Amino acid sequence: MKTERINTPLPQEGFARLPQVLHVLGIGKTTFWEGIKTGRFPAPIKLGPRMSVWKVEDIRNLISRIAENGRR
Repeated sequence: MKTERINTPLPQEGFARLPQVLHVLGIGKTTFWEGIKTGRFPAPIKLGPRMSVWKVEDIRNLISRIAENGRR
């Protein structure tokens, strides 16, 4: 499976796909999905059977929370 690289920052509003979220957070896919299961990271919004997105607002809140706590 081809890995998509995203080198753009998050948009001001709207949604972000998984590669962009992982790039911004600087973590791997497995770590991110485990964090979703445990409630540390926001759950995705399913747009279709093979498409998940995250609210940019939720990701920005996560980044702020990480910065405040100093951990992921």
